[in-house]
Amino acid sequence: MASTAKPSEGFRTQQDETLSGKQKGSLDLYIVRRLLGYITPFKGLIAGAVALTAGGAILGPLRPWLTRIAIDDYIARGDRHGLAMISLAMLAVVVLDGLKQYQATWLTGLIGQKAVFNLRMDIFRHLQRLPIRYFDRNPVGRLITRTTNDVEALDEMLSSGLITIVGDILQLVFIVVMMFASDWRLTFVVLSVLPLMIWSTIAFKNRVRQAFLDVRTHLARLNSFFQEHITGMKVVQLFGREEHEFRLHAGINADHRDANIRTVFYFSIYYPLIEFLSSVTAGLVVWYSASRLLKADLSVGVVVSFVQYIWLFFRPLQHLSDRFNVLQTAVTSSDRIFRLLEEPVEPEPTATGTQTPMRLNDRIVFDDVSFAYDGDNLVLRDISFEIRAGQTVAIVGATGSGKTTLINILSRFYPIRQGQVTIDGVDLAEIPGPALRRLIGVVMQEVVLFTGTVRENLCFGDPSITDERIREAARIVGADRFIAKLPGGYDYRLRENGSGLSAGQKQLIAFVRALLYNPDILVLDEATSSVDTETESLIEQATDRLMKHRTSIIIAHRLSTVQHADRIIVLHKGTIRETGTHQELLARRGLYHKLYLLQHPERSRVDG
Repeated sequence: MASTAKPSEGFRTQQDETLSGKQKGSLDLYIVRRLLGYITPFKGLIAGAVALTAGGAILGPLRPWLTRIAIDDYIARGDRHGLAMISLAMLAVVVLDGLKQYQATWLTGLIGQKAVFNLRMDIFRHLQRLPIRYFDRNPVGRLITRTTNDVEALDEMLSSGLITIVGDILQLVFIVVMMFASDWRLTFVVLSVLPLMIWSTIAFKNRVRQAFLDVRTHLARLNSFFQEHITGMKVVQLFGREEHEFRLHAGINADHRDANIRTVFYFSIYYPLIEFLSSVTAGLVVWYSASRLLKADLSVGVVVSFVQYIWLFFRPLQHLSDRFNVLQTAVTSSDRIFRLLEEPVEPEPTATGTQTPMRLNDRIVFDDVSFAYDGDNLVLRDISFEIRAGQTVAIVGATGSGKTTLINILSRFYPIRQGQVTIDGVDLAEIPGPALRRLIGVVMQEVVLFTGTVRENLCFGDPSITDERIREAARIVGADRFIAKLPGGYDYRLRENGSGLSAGQKQLIAFVRALLYNPDILVLDEATSSVDTETESLIEQATDRLMKHRTSIIIAHRLSTVQHADRIIVLHKGTIRETGTHQELLARRGLYHKLYLLQHPERSRVDG
């Protein structure tokens, strides 16, 4: 049934709210402090850029000053030699100003790139340490927006914003000082429009900040929509939903457009207002100067220099408004980035080396475990069982019974609500992550492959795994047959998520990967549900070898794959309904027997 909600509704999550509930003022200070942490390591470059910018800020205001001298002291007196010398001085100022701009631009760009590099490293490091439940509630498109668009906005600010603002402010100070030194009365005429300008800038700031926040929010929604629909394009086309999805996209895209138009509207008012105020100021200066020129109370050179000062005075103000545009975008982006970096990571256990099991020697125990993904609706209730070292235990049940949840808990992707899980008597929560990952190898139903060669996907960056081991593991699993047919064999470069390989080929690669990492506990999570009969037969042969001398947990929907397990646990609606061997469970004629007859209807006729 089609939803009647507006297409863009329902996307807002905690990620769109203000950082940790901070007020706007404290939020700005917080963001500044965090950003300083990324630029202070480059103190030398910053000092050089600030020195260049501060020293060069006097060069622009020097030109009107030299113009006044040229007109009043040399042109008015017909001093050609003096005029030539002052012209050379003006040329030197222009050249130095150009060199300063070049060097300052290069240094600020370098600082920005270095800071953004470190920021991206921190973001990716933090993402890898976040619990899996964080990714369950945050769309991929939103996270991509954080690591691309938002980081680029920070790059623009660090490369062309902060230090340039210092230069513009210093230039304003020098301009005001030089105007006062030239004529204090004309200076007050120029400054008379300043209160109106300050008021308009504050009003502009308050409105445009929210507009930029809306732009970033809608951009994240747009990225999420694109990512989801590009990934699921086959489903869209199979069900003929192109027009429906197009309308959904149109709604989200329209929200993004409207948010951008609001920012354009504010700037379209602000820029002409600044231009109007500069023209009014120039008119006031000319009008006031005319009366004084008639009284011979003012020189022509001062008037000409003040007209130039007005242009120079309003140019840094316009630059500041441009920089403010960049700053507002960067502050909004920083808010979102630092919210991501504030997300609590999975706490590291405090177990010592003597407590950490290096191998499974005794048993895995689930003791009265209950679990809920959302904190309220229990997926597992009072689960208790044990798996002895070397046993093969199968977990079966209808879809949604909690089979995969058990593996998520064992892999410590999610914390349990109550109860305890131990491995050789050590609480699962006390085992360091690397040690736990060495103990447990999981072959999932949906195999994830990365862009790279087949070899890189098999050893997954472990330099200790030799080519000989890779080829031997592939031979044992039976994957060497199809790998040999690929162009380049083990050097064949896979595309995104193994595009071009069949589901069975991906599954075989996952089995080779598990074999190479040689875990004590092997978990097969519906590992043969997506393969054809021939490949399933091949994988079953490989699993027999994989499970030798290992503790194995098989999660399966097809009961034919678990009949030889040492013990079968039957889950139903999050509770353990039955436990026993295949034959014992059939003899009880309970839930397992019903599931078996559903998959083997011919047996019901025989039994009947």
